[in-house]
Amino acid sequence: MRFDNYNPGDFYDELFLNEGEPRPEAVPLIERINSLSPGELQRRQQEAQIALMNLGVTFNVYGDGEGTEKILPFDVIPRIVGAKEWLEIEKGLKQRIHALNLFLDDIYHEQKIVKDSVIPYELIVSATGFLPPCMGLKPPGGIWCHVTGTDLVRDRDGKWYVLEDNLRCPSGVSYVLENRRVMKNTFPQVFNTMQIKPVEDYPSHLLETLLNIAPSHVKDPTVVVLTPGSYNSAYFEHSFLAQQMGVELVEGRDLVIADGYLQMRTTKGLKKVDVVYRRIDDNFIDPLVFRKDSLLGIPGLMEVYTAGRVGIANALGTGVADDKVIYAYVPQIIRYYLKEDPILSNVPTFLCWESHQQSHVLANLDKLVVKSADESGGYGMLIGSCATKAEQAEFAEKIKANPRKYIAQPTLSLSRVPTLASENFTGCHVDLRPYILYGQDIFVIPGGLTRVALKKGSLVVNSSQGGGSKDTWVVC
Repeated sequence: MRFDNYNPGDFYDELFLNEGEPRPEAVPLIERINSLSPGELQRRQQEAQIALMNLGVTFNVYGDGEGTEKILPFDVIPRIVGAKEWLEIEKGLKQRIHALNLFLDDIYHEQKIVKDSVIPYELIVSATGFLPPCMGLKPPGGIWCHVTGTDLVRDRDGKWYVLEDNLRCPSGVSYVLENRRVMKNTFPQVFNTMQIKPVEDYPSHLLETLLNIAPSHVKDPTVVVLTPGSYNSAYFEHSFLAQQMGVELVEGRDLVIADGYLQMRTTKGLKKVDVVYRRIDDNFIDPLVFRKDSLLGIPGLMEVYTAGRVGIANALGTGVADDKVIYAYVPQIIRYYLKEDPILSNVPTFLCWESHQQSHVLANLDKLVVKSADESGGYGMLIGSCATKAEQAEFAEKIKANPRKYIAQPTLSLSRVPTLASENFTGCHVDLRPYILYGQDIFVIPGGLTRVALKKGSLVVNSSQGGGSKDTWVVC
């Protein structure tokens, strides 16, 4: 199986400049694949998928009648990013996270950005991620967003855009690490000849980030990963990261507030917990403050947290910064706090709460992608070019009924990567989710999770919507 007949088409292709002409950084990979004997690449693909299955790399799909636990589909043809291009992406991500962190600290304190009329007050308080109980909160070191997954896309012209920010409980980094482990066995010769930046040290960077928010007087902090439980869609990742960091994986029922501290039940009695890497949403974390019906959280945790006796990552209240309406203001946020122009651009965005922009959206639903401001995973959205007239009409009514809830963006021609089909290579659309850790410094994992739309012609890359993943190689 060779790339001789692969046609990149008129999309930006991550591996090829033109038909038969690989990008310079991809030449060693393309030559190696072209040298394989017939059927060898398919065999390696099958072995990679079996390896991931044996490793238990799964995710859960809610409401799936075929069974909840699934193996994340994986394709052995990687995405490759050159070192010079990656350096610019890394700078842009660091700039963005720095500004968003300053925004969060401001919003929960003086709200200068509101007083200076950069962002309307009503947009802040109407965001579902804005939590009034967090007003005045002072997380350790003033850091709110310790772990961020920022979704990037590349358009037809090759330019990178930020599609959205995920600052609450971003998932997927375990697939980055396990995909890389499998790829090293799939293409060992290529890894020996190409200078591919490593990703294996992410868990140690994550642990360092978490230890950074432990109460200052604690000499040997105890860190835990808080999971909603085995039925959560990302439970594999929760257990994987706990194991990789060498810390306990706990559920809310394993924790209790005692003697003014968060403590963990053990076979030897209670043990004080100093840092919680939470993988549950804010509203479920303390039923005394947020959702009273929550069985996942720990009653009284908020009081201990605000008193500075436990560190939590990410800080509670960060969801206001990944609201998709607030996203539209991130360029202004960067300019306001950093006095710099954004390095990475937003996708052009129409705000349906503004009447003239809403009129434009309603008149062009067949050309736009409409998204709910507070949903993710490919849900709550309309891809106008693929929607029926009835679906467009239904969304029009939703927009008019609750304009604050919706934004709209042009349909981008997402870049593609060759993907292994049964007998040939098919160009499939991809996005990229790098992971950013904010501790004493800001660390960006080199590469991240490339999600691929495996359904022919689809633009939806989410695993819950039929997408898969690829390894991402940042090459020197």
